[in-house]
This record gives sequence, C-alpha cells and structure tokens, in this order.
Amino acid sequence: MNMAMMRLRREDPRVVGSFRLHRRLGAGGMGVVYLGSDRRGQRVALKVIRPDLAEDQEFRSRFAREVSAARRIRGGCTARLVAADLEAERPWFATQYVPGPSLHDKVAEEGPLAASDVAAVGAALSEGLVAVHEAGVVHRDLKPSNILLSPKGPRIIDFGIAWATGASTLTHVGTAVGSPGFLAPEQVRGATVTPATDVFALGATLAYTAMGDSPFGHGSSEVMLYRVVHEEAQLAGVPDALAPLLRACLAKDPEERPSTLQLSLRLKEIAAREAQGIAAEPRPPAPRAAEQDRPTGRLADTHEGQRTQRRTQPGTPTSRPSNGRSNGSAPARNTNSRPGNSRSGPRSGAGRPAPRTNGTGGGKKLRPANPRLLRQRLFVFVVVTLLVALAIAAAQGCQGPTRGLGDSDVQRTTSAQALPLTQSPPEG
Repeated sequence: MNMAMMRLRREDPRVVGSFRLHRRLGAGGMGVVYLGSDRRGQRVALKVIRPDLAEDQEFRSRFAREVSAARRIRGGCTARLVAADLEAERPWFATQYVPGPSLHDKVAEEGPLAASDVAAVGAALSEGLVAVHEAGVVHRDLKPSNILLSPKGPRIIDFGIAWATGASTLTHVGTAVGSPGFLAPEQVRGATVTPATDVFALGATLAYTAMGDSPFGHGSSEVMLYRVVHEEAQLAGVPDALAPLLRACLAKDPEERPSTLQLSLRLKEIAAREAQGIAAEPRPPAPRAAEQDRPTGRLADTHEGQRTQRRTQPGTPTSRPSNGRSNGSAPARNTNSRPGNSRSGPRSGAGRPAPRTNGTGGGKKLRPANPRLLRQRLFVFVVVTLLVALAIAAAQGCQGPTRGLGDSDVQRTTSAQALPLTQSPPEG
C-alpha cells in the first residue's frame, strides 16, 4: 500500500462515523485508508472497505472475527485499534495514526541500514508479533511498506487488509493482497497460515532492510512466486551477524523457522553486540603459553619469579633474559648450587629485579618490596644521617680551649680557617 499523503478526491467521504477525514493516505486491494481525527483532535488511520467486498457476507463474517481478535492485541509495536463499524454499508475500522516514514521509504531514500539498526528494528517487530500471535491473529502481509518508523520505534500496520486475505486466497496469480517477494511458500500454495508465516515475511523484510533489495530479486508476480517456493533466498549483501538467523527465518518448511519469541531474543542479543562494536566473528585460537606476552610491572616480577622457581634445578644453568626477553645468548653461570636457593633471577621488562627467595631451602618467595615503603625508609635514613653529621660537627666545634676568649675571638675560632691553640697569637 502506498502511504503517501494525498488530497481527498471528489468521490471520497468527508465524514465516517465520528471521524472527519482530511487526507488520503493510500489505497490497497481491500480498501482506501484516510487520515482522520475525532472531536478531541486525536488522529487516526481510517480504513474503508471496498463496496464489492462489503456485499460479500462471508467476507463480513471473517472480517468481524479478525477485528474482534485485534481488540485483544496488547503491545507497543502495533497500531492500536481505536474504533470499527462492521455493520455499516461499507465496513470500516480506525487505528492509531503513526507519524513517520515507512521502512520501505526509509531504505529507498537512505540506503540499507547498519547491522545494529536492522537487528534493533527486527527485535522490536518480532516482540510485537509475539503479542499479535498471542491474540490469535496472523498478520499475513508483513512487508517494509506496512512498517512505520515512529519516533517511539517501529509500528506494524495494515492488519485489516491482511486479515481479509483468508487462508487460501492465493489459488491463482493476481488474487493475493501483498507483495509476492514477502509472502511465505505456504501462502503461495494456498495452505493454512500460521505464526511461522509472519516469521518468513519478517525475515524477508529484514533482508530487504539490510541489502536494500528483496532476497528473491525482481520480476513478474509469477517469477517471484516461483522463486519463493523453489529457490533459496539470496543473502549475499546481509551482514554476517544476521545472515544465519535470516536464512533460518526464510526456510521453506514452516517447522524449521524460529518462533517469534526465539527471534526476538536472538535479535536483541545481536543488536546489543553490534551496537558495542564487537564483530560477530569466531575468536582466533588462544596463543600457546610460550608465545603469550609477558606482563609488566609488579605482575612481571611475580611472573618471572615463579618461572625462575619452576625452571631452576640444582646444578642446571639458567639463562638470564635482558629486559624481560630471551636474547638467545649463552646461559649465565649458576651462582648457587644449593637446592631451593635461586638468588640470581631474571629481571622484568620494567628493569626491576625479580623477587628473591629466602634461601632457607623451601623455595619460598619473598613478597615484592613496596616502593612507597622504600621511599619512606630512604627519607628517614637521609634525615638521620644529616642529624648525626650535624651532631658530630657541633661536638667538634665545642671541643678545645675556647674559654677566656672574647666574642670576636670565638668567631675567629669557629671560622672556616680557625687556628689551633699552639698557633694562637700572644697576648699584649
């Protein structure tokens, strides 16, 4: 259905029920859709059934059952049913008006969506289909033009036209409502539709969203319907994160397709992963222990110390790596042949010595020194040294015959070139 807004035509009604009509939103195989509003200004999409179908009593009965089921649908991903009149000369029903472009127009104007956006849209739509199917309704005509992208998320529309198709309307080409590239194989064969029918249509819709084209290509209705039944969908342009799941949705056998609940959970997972920028690729094999990067800093000290203890055996020479890496030079001489005492260990990449063992024979490793504690001890040592030096200097200055000297004599004595007693000048 074309949802472009157009002016009302001369033959179009101006008032239907309690709603005033303003614009023509589009027309489909079952009727015309109008933009209307009630007395409070609430806008609705009002669908009026074609006169020839209105005269079909079987259609009226089926339409009444489907509208009754639609009242039970609960969920935010569908256009809520507002009002309906099944006994009118031309039956009609009104749903909540959804502002925003259709998914078809969005892709046609801006190109395919990113994988994270495709998964997010699909997760919302599959969650909406869960509510639809719980109400006993099968949409039967899910396609990009029947999905509107509102500011609050995607919304499924056009239930009324889809409900009117019945389970066996595709007995010959041209009698079906909908796009052949999005109809399930069981619909083409005229078999009974199930919730799996909507899963197939959603898979084709998401493939179109990711590629910008139908997974069954282009052609006449006959060609498209043949491909849907007999040929596999073409998903070459679908991102790798989505391709396996969409291929499962497009399985020819309805029993092989995932349920709407499974589809919703899986698409939410893919959307979250893709939004975080995590590629959906298999992880490379873990590197072997000998090829793993060595840690740095304190972790390197501990790591190298543990390796030294594991590899150092009595009487066996150990290699001394430089800067945490083995340079292939000749092995260093073993400095201690006693078991359990490996004082000469390799240094880490940060240049810090590896932790030493306690030399008691048990190979027990001392904890690495705390740099902050070392600084505190160094500061105390410097201060104590300075104090001792000053005390010694003061003691030396106080020794010797300074008694009987005047202030000036004391100053001369404590100067840098103070003379010893034997060199004091004679008095008077």
